[in-house]
Amino acid sequence: MLSNSQALEPSNSQAHSINCNGRLVQLDTPKIMGILNLTPDSFSDGGKFNDVKLALEHTEKLLKEGAEIIDIGPQSTRPNAEFLSSAEEIMRLGNSISLIKKEFPEVLISLDTFYAETVRFGFNEGIDIINDISGGQYDEKMFDTAAETGLPYILMHINPSYETMHDKIKFEDITLEVNRYFSEKANQLLQKGIKDIILDPGFGFGKTVEDQMKMINEVEYLGFGKFPLLIGISRKSFIYKPLGKSPLDINEETQKLHMKVLEQGAKILRVHDVAEAKKTVNQFLRKK
Repeated sequence: MLSNSQALEPSNSQAHSINCNGRLVQLDTPKIMGILNLTPDSFSDGGKFNDVKLALEHTEKLLKEGAEIIDIGPQSTRPNAEFLSSAEEIMRLGNSISLIKKEFPEVLISLDTFYAETVRFGFNEGIDIINDISGGQYDEKMFDTAAETGLPYILMHINPSYETMHDKIKFEDITLEVNRYFSEKANQLLQKGIKDIILDPGFGFGKTVEDQMKMINEVEYLGFGKFPLLIGISRKSFIYKPLGKSPLDINEETQKLHMKVLEQGAKILRVHDVAEAKKTVNQFLRKK
């Protein structure tokens, strides 16, 4: 396991690539992951895209605006959301993954689920990346299943149970805590043979506003340089609530934070507003 001193070395200079179903994806320039919620109760776009035709249309829009990865979510994880079983997730997904792949063969699809069985279904339908918010903590079969698929795995920092995922915890040092978690979980994944690991600090899940702003300011110290970093702050309450705004009215503030994390080495931005994020990425690349 990495020591604390190792965990706090700046990590923004490392070049990264991930193997997605035999396709080597270079992360030398930041990628945009567009969010496709198939949920009727998501906090900011609930019900808009939980129809296959609408999902295809929205996917096309996201890709035209600059997304290279589409993150499909069959279950909302906002506070007080409806809890779904894996079978219900699979029913909600239907044939959306295979249809998107057929319509847009170049797209990379990540599947947002904490169930191993949903991952297995998604793998057979053609997903390229596993996006598990739970770090393998909500389904004991997740790490083994992820290893069987050979797909890249997004490892997110979160509280240890579904029931406590949004319980606010004030950590003594959030950066050290997240790095300790990443170190432990990444070692477990590596032991399973999972080499393509993407780290997600878990903005919006069980952290105070102060700790989340501290993470923004210390992104370069999150992770160990060995793994690429994904940042998902789009429409998150730690941005809009202190400003007294709605999730849809914080684009300017969000793009400033996106620029800040890109400058510290973030490789993937998970966003709702792809066109605006694309402008920020282009601006960042011009400054390099």
